Amino acid sequence: MELLQVENLNFTYPGSREKALNGVSFSLEPGSFTLLMGASGSGKTTLLQILKKEIAPFGEKSGSLRLGDRPLEEMATDRIGYVAQSPESQIVTDRVWHELAFGAENMGLESEEIRLRVGETASYFGIGEWYHRHPDTLSGGQKQLLNLASVMVMRPEMILLDEPTAQLDPIAAANFIATLKKINRELGVTVLISEHRLEECFPAADRVLVLEKGRLIAGGTPKEVCFALREHPLFAALPSAARIWRSLGSKGECPLTVKEGREFLHRFFPTVQGKTETKPFTESAAAVELQAVSFRYDRTAPDVVREMSLRVNSGEIFAVLGENGSGKSTTLRLIAGLSKPYTGSCRVFGKTISQYKGNSLYRELLVFLPQDPTALFLENTVEDDLRESFCLMGKPREEYPECAAKWIDLFEIAPLLNRHPYDLSGGEQQKCALVKLLMRAPKILLLDEPTKGLDAAFKQKLVQALHVLRQEGMTVIMVTHDVEFAADTADRCGLLFDGKVLAVEQPNRFFAGNMFYTTAAARMARGKFENTVRCAEITALCKGQAEI
Repeated sequence: MELLQVENLNFTYPGSREKALNGVSFSLEPGSFTLLMGASGSGKTTLLQILKKEIAPFGEKSGSLRLGDRPLEEMATDRIGYVAQSPESQIVTDRVWHELAFGAENMGLESEEIRLRVGETASYFGIGEWYHRHPDTLSGGQKQLLNLASVMVMRPEMILLDEPTAQLDPIAAANFIATLKKINRELGVTVLISEHRLEECFPAADRVLVLEKGRLIAGGTPKEVCFALREHPLFAALPSAARIWRSLGSKGECPLTVKEGREFLHRFFPTVQGKTETKPFTESAAAVELQAVSFRYDRTAPDVVREMSLRVNSGEIFAVLGENGSGKSTTLRLIAGLSKPYTGSCRVFGKTISQYKGNSLYRELLVFLPQDPTALFLENTVEDDLRESFCLMGKPREEYPECAAKWIDLFEIAPLLNRHPYDLSGGEQQKCALVKLLMRAPKILLLDEPTKGLDAAFKQKLVQALHVLRQEGMTVIMVTHDVEFAADTADRCGLLFDGKVLAVEQPNRFFAGNMFYTTAAARMARGKFENTVRCAEITALCKGQAEI
């Protein structure tokens, strides 16, 4: 008997003419691991929230939802757990052990049983070392693991996860998915997870469901979905091994993992060797310079940034990578003048931050996209927000339509203009926030996790847009966990560790030399193709060398 049955589910948000979900039907077997994929705004978050009735969105709904043999609305709330995209959004208490106990306390369990569940769960997840710590002191990966553990204390039959790795570094994201798969395998908990980062999650799933504009367009095992999406734009979101397989015209079984991708290359291209050449990097005038900068959030706390020196050239795209909590966002805040170092100096176009009087730095030169894009929204609709921001720059209101049209079309946000920014999906919020900032025509663009919530197709558009802006003279400094995006976009990359940016190199040299902070394509190419870190580079070296 199926655990979850969804039949002809339809949902429309208030004020919208289009259905967010349109005739969605599927069922989940007990103990299954199901991946929900689709472009930004396809309805993934809406579906997951409807299945967790306590956070279901307000709107017009029809169709049937059953958990076991009873309607979902009649079932106890603890049977389905939920983990959100943002690690901070679910944490409500001041100690790790309080957080673990919170759900069980709300279930009305006896104190002794709560203590037993909390202790057992903390041991299973290996979080005993931070049992008494404040959640604010944890890294993003630790916070998300705490959220998962807090849900598991309530012993749900099924867990819903909405892009849980979106804000995690590559190592933390892989560890989180491995932990989730372990729970599924060892405890038999049913998992339904929505994700854009599919390198780890896609091969781990038993089944994949594909949403497009609110409709379910494909479903099956990961390899069945590979064949079903072979000619569909969503194929660009699939793991690197699958994309290389398709680009080389293979008709055989689709590889999904790095191991399968390496076996595929060695089987069909055993004698092919090669090297990806890169152009030498040319220095230009400095846009941003950090000189021996140190910063801590509290006088008694350790340094987050420690004697950091960094030079970013004018008209350069510079990517900073590193683990959660390493100081990447802090570095951007120092450059933006939102935090002040206690030693060293930060210069923007040769002037210290203090030399920019009033709001001249922000009105004329620099804009900053934070990790939470909702911090930028002030009005009740996206269009009102864009228009008011444009006018605050001192530009005539009548010039707004012409200025905005270019970015609205490029970022495909026209259908979102009349909606409240807080009602949008994470990816849609990210697009609207980027439009708002780019309308200011800044000389320096600071981006904190710019691809969070964005689908693969739009990420390629963003790559192209940033390259055009660079050619027009804009300097872009971004911190990101998206190694593929950094490889496709950046002129140089650096790893932030121990308060400093290390090993600044061009992407091919940077990622080819890394074992962990690198692309899946680089792992597949290692030992066969030198200096090769992107799927397109592997394809270029292989094409025409053998029949598949």
